[in-house]
Amino acid sequence: MPSILTHLHFTASQSYFVSGDADGWIRLHDPRDVTARSYGSSAVKAHLSGIQGIEATSTLLYTIGLGIRQGRPFPDPLVKVYDLRTLKALPPIPFSAGPSFITRFSNRPSTLAITSNQGLVQIVDTSNPNANEFYQLDTPSFISSVAVSPTAAYMAFGDSDGAIHLLSAADEEAMLPLNGFEGKPIDWPDSPEPLPEIIWTDTTPLNTVGLPHYQHLLLSSWSNEFGPSNMYFPPPPKIPPQIMNSIKVNDTIAYAALPKELRGRRNVVATAPRKPNGRFRSGKSRYNDSEPVTPTFELQPDVIPKAYRKVEIEYSKFGVEDFDFGFYNRTPFSGLETHILNSYTNPLVQALHYTMPIRRLAKSHITTDCPREHCLLCELGFVTRMLEDARGTNCQSSNFCKTVGVLAQLNNNIELMDYGRESAELNYAHMIQLFHRFLIDHLSSEGNSFPHNPSLLPNAGSADLLSPAPAPITQLLGIDAKNIIVCSSCHAVREKENMTHLVDMTYPVRKVPTNDPAQETDFASIVRNSLLRQTTHKATCQTCKQFATFESRRSIRSRDLPPLLAINAAAHGEETHKFWRDQRKQTFLQPRIELRGQIEGMDDPETVTYELRAMVAQVVAKDARSHLVAIVKVPVSVPEAEESDPEPWFIFNDFAVQNITESEALSIPSGWKVPAILYLERVDVCQRLDFSGLPDKMDPSILCRDTNIAMNRDHRLIKHEPLRFEELPRPGTLIAIDAEFVSMQQEETEYRSDGTKKVIRPARLSLARVSVLRGNGPKEGVPFIDDHIHTSEIIVDYLTEFSGIKYGDLDPTLSRQTLTPLKVVYKKLRLLVDSGCIFIGHGLSKDFRIISAYPLCRSVSDTDIIDSRFVSSVLDIFVPPEQVIDTVDLYYLENRQRRLSLRFLTWFVLKENIQTDTHDSIEDSLSALKLYKVHLQLESEGTFDNKLDELYREGRQYNFKPPAAPGTTQQTSSPPPPSGTGTPIPHIAVGRGGFMPQQRFNGMGSGQYPLNAVATPPFFPGAGSNPNFNTNQNWRMR
Repeated sequence: MPSILTHLHFTASQSYFVSGDADGWIRLHDPRDVTARSYGSSAVKAHLSGIQGIEATSTLLYTIGLGIRQGRPFPDPLVKVYDLRTLKALPPIPFSAGPSFITRFSNRPSTLAITSNQGLVQIVDTSNPNANEFYQLDTPSFISSVAVSPTAAYMAFGDSDGAIHLLSAADEEAMLPLNGFEGKPIDWPDSPEPLPEIIWTDTTPLNTVGLPHYQHLLLSSWSNEFGPSNMYFPPPPKIPPQIMNSIKVNDTIAYAALPKELRGRRNVVATAPRKPNGRFRSGKSRYNDSEPVTPTFELQPDVIPKAYRKVEIEYSKFGVEDFDFGFYNRTPFSGLETHILNSYTNPLVQALHYTMPIRRLAKSHITTDCPREHCLLCELGFVTRMLEDARGTNCQSSNFCKTVGVLAQLNNNIELMDYGRESAELNYAHMIQLFHRFLIDHLSSEGNSFPHNPSLLPNAGSADLLSPAPAPITQLLGIDAKNIIVCSSCHAVREKENMTHLVDMTYPVRKVPTNDPAQETDFASIVRNSLLRQTTHKATCQTCKQFATFESRRSIRSRDLPPLLAINAAAHGEETHKFWRDQRKQTFLQPRIELRGQIEGMDDPETVTYELRAMVAQVVAKDARSHLVAIVKVPVSVPEAEESDPEPWFIFNDFAVQNITESEALSIPSGWKVPAILYLERVDVCQRLDFSGLPDKMDPSILCRDTNIAMNRDHRLIKHEPLRFEELPRPGTLIAIDAEFVSMQQEETEYRSDGTKKVIRPARLSLARVSVLRGNGPKEGVPFIDDHIHTSEIIVDYLTEFSGIKYGDLDPTLSRQTLTPLKVVYKKLRLLVDSGCIFIGHGLSKDFRIISAYPLCRSVSDTDIIDSRFVSSVLDIFVPPEQVIDTVDLYYLENRQRRLSLRFLTWFVLKENIQTDTHDSIEDSLSALKLYKVHLQLESEGTFDNKLDELYREGRQYNFKPPAAPGTTQQTSSPPPPSGTGTPIPHIAVGRGGFMPQQRFNGMGSGQYPLNAVATPPFFPGAGSNPNFNTNQNWRMR
């Protein structure tokens, strides 16, 4: 069967049987016809969703099932009737309560009993439709089963509480024909005898297991005919002399290479050199392809163009940082990566990003003091800022995707979560439309500050000016219409206010032949009909008290149409998808359409022009998992548009971005491209909207506040001093940064039969602590941010050895540290980036990426690379490369192809030991700042290149690792410097406000410092060479 079989029913004549499927199809089967037994001799689509019940006479067929309303199944209020001889539809039987059961009377074939799950019973004679009987059962729960007696004198209804309700057409004095009997115990089979227990130890012989009884020789019982007489104790084979001549011994183990002459003959086939699926920076010189190729095809059919095919990130031995994202995107517009959960939302994020009014609103929201910990509008604003700044560099929407998962679980919308399932049956078009409605609802509520919402539509009308403005997203997307409801019986009219943010497209339905004019099927007409949405339903009229049919339609003026139209395409089946197919030389989807409203049933003479801004489409591949892409018409107001191609249409296939023509963007050639979401924008949107009331700058005082949510913070552990207002950063301000992380998800790998390993999904880290130090000024080296980050997710590994984070440090009820929400840390770092600060650190990449356990260079320890490569992946921030100074690049020789760890550089250059016990982000960032200062001094003296050669030369003697200091767990005095011919590298004195090793305060005794304790810092060798160093400076421990 093409779908799951749910019902099977024989006709009254027993010559045919009817099957009902989960896809809503009814199929008629003839048992005598062998060729039609699988799919049926005849079939008809009875309901949009599944079949709930079937009854059949010798000539008629009755079905009940489910329909689809706004993407959700609901009981179809019609009992469908078909002629079994031709399977033609006859007039259906209406049942507004929603039929759940249908039962035919055996003695009266034309009489049916239709029952709802709430206990409403309708008995109808199909030969006389006007003769209806209605009964309401008195049941406290829903009906679970229905049965009719053979004489049709009794009807029984079972409910979920276990009660049976009886309707009777017999006389009251008649005896109830109910039989009862006592239960009979069931004869259970004898339980088998337990197997003998074997006590298994290391010395238990295997022959105690035993073998089953057998009458013939076992296959392992070879006779002498098949082997030598000594086959049970064969001598070891002799090793050929060619191997003995080249044998080597290592730790009592001998090994040798197998000579070529002993390998035997092999089948040799000439093949062309294979290219790897993915493109890696480490292998760039091997291939010179001029056009990007798709890294993964996954059984894609040839009809799908390359730009639409599924792309996946692959991982070389150097990690994800080695993947050449630039090969798949040669445009100034950034793509989004895919190796995170819920990344199916990437195309919708791109569509909203290039819808400028929503972008302006999201960017403005992040400048406000949003009290929500999980806010989709905040995360959307963070992503849009990152995509703006990246200018073609690949980005991640990791925090947005994480927030989607958290809110989906809180709101019990588990269907919105993508667990990375590799299934070809997953319908991402339906999934993204459900998420679209979920997202817009949250954006509306999260951005609503009623009654203080700014007015984005100043010319909306005098009536609107007198009342407070609605939520900003409602002003952009809201369709404020009136529902005009007319009773067909008494023609009473009533109005009902209706506000919606989304338009679900409804398509013309094929009707029986009538004299009515055919419905228009062009794109503009279908959008207009979906917007006005004329529907009918049955209910009791409050005016005439009749159970009548009501006709409902929306009424909205043309000038009240919203600046943006968010549309769910709702192309769920083949019938609806046919409307989108290209017809000859014309496409169904148009770049511009004109819409007109309707006032009291009359068309508004004024028209409004909308242009297509973005579309999210599903790409369906045969026998492979589908995926989503975004097709966007980039506005000319976007700064990057000046650098791009003259054609404004682009396809965003996750991190692969490509310019396409308008005809290709609007074309729906076949079933592999399924539209899901459309965004239409009024051509006069710039004249209608006023964003001057939206805040556009972040409050810099957040850097001067000490934010903490820990209930038991220990003031003795406070190591930072917030900035004063006169210290607020300016362009070019030096700051040193470092961070620590915890693991939220282990790496997913696949081990193959040849011993190789493929990374399916890398480990996911979460920011646990971030420290930022002053890089210049009188308080140089004093941290002004030292925040531990609160997380509500389950932590898989605290990585204490490398991060210094322990259990309870990130819990508000247990932590003794300064604990801060992630959003507050983001805003601090976002403000530092926007202020033009220069970030100094060790292991900072160009895009501050976390590359987890797969560092860029194996010679550097994992944590050196992990520390600080966090802003883009964890916080959705892109830092321009000109604002990054990475000491791992400063102290690097390209011809040596090895990068040095922070610990070794600090020991060799600064004569200090760090990371002896655990990692500390303040200590690491301070060491990076010192290394940068030394670099500046050596560059000014012209000796840096010589010292760098000496550093690599001497480092080989120590294997680029500092020697362990004997007798101490944390070395405070530097070990003897490495031998060398040159002069020693000088120290640069840097203030260390707030973080002083206990060994420095020998006079303090136990090392427990009271609040406001003041001490004089120790003298640093070479301090006199630093003009910013003050030997009389007081150092305060808070």
